[in-house]
Amino acid sequence: MAIIFTTFFFIDTFLFKTLQNYKFSTKSCYVITFFDYFCILMKDLSILIPTYNDECLGLVSALQQQAVALGINYEIIVADDGSTQQDVLQTNQQINALADCRMIARNVNVGRAAIRNFLVQQAQYEWLLFIDGDMTMHRDDYLQRYLATEGEVVCGGLVIKEGVKGNLRSMYEMRHEQEHTAIRRQQRPYQDFHTANFLIRRQTMKTHLFDERFRHYGYEDVLLGKRLEQDGIPIHHIDNPLSFEVYETNLAFVCKTEEGLRTLYQFRDELRGYSRLLDFAERRPWTARMVRLWHLLAAKWERRHLCGNAPKLTVFNLYRLGYFLQL
Repeated sequence: MAIIFTTFFFIDTFLFKTLQNYKFSTKSCYVITFFDYFCILMKDLSILIPTYNDECLGLVSALQQQAVALGINYEIIVADDGSTQQDVLQTNQQINALADCRMIARNVNVGRAAIRNFLVQQAQYEWLLFIDGDMTMHRDDYLQRYLATEGEVVCGGLVIKEGVKGNLRSMYEMRHEQEHTAIRRQQRPYQDFHTANFLIRRQTMKTHLFDERFRHYGYEDVLLGKRLEQDGIPIHHIDNPLSFEVYETNLAFVCKTEEGLRTLYQFRDELRGYSRLLDFAERRPWTARMVRLWHLLAAKWERRHLCGNAPKLTVFNLYRLGYFLQL
């Protein structure tokens, strides 16, 4: 028995020094154990990144460096869903020059659900790590943490970097930043499941593909969370975030919000119980009537205000509810 423990000690010491040579943080190296490293080596990983008009060369480079340092079998596949910005496409084409990485440019935009299902079809390894193309690497032990965590589905969450003053999306995300912690997400593990950063076993994903009726923005991840709950597949939420720090203009964010609300309305029967806004609208009919009336009177003013240089979140929340109620 003493020989076994001595052997494990020397293996752990060797792994610690080896990972230090790959420039992992001291914190990263300190927490890894022989069992963790064994689990990491046993997981072959396909990293899948859907993107649309977002440069993700830097993200892919950071992921590749971590994967190489860990010594795992991996691939990184970026699927461009018909981007219209040629400079973005040219930059992302450089991904093909990186080892075990490829960028697939598609001419037609097929939607958020279909492009993710396409990536599943392209993947060859047992574990799939989905990352949105507008994410930024936040920590140097990101892959290590995922691969050392047990679970069929693991969700890592986000951290929010504040944008420029007056940016509505930045204000909204900063206000709700605490909802992205693992403790908060685990309270509602299926309702708060998001596809910007999650790991899933390939076979589980193949039997729970994204619903391709969701061609427009929003809620394809929420319905997937519902289906996982219905089939009794647990979602394990951990603090292994990526950073969200790329913000669209106020006008673009308002348009995206409206698109998401139309999606919610279209699939409201299937999403009931999985959307706070939908639950509020249905459980408080008198308040809903007042907000609907207000929206009829003030919607144009609210929208101009939100697209301006000094929007208020109170107006944004009122506009969202009113817009949904008038659909």
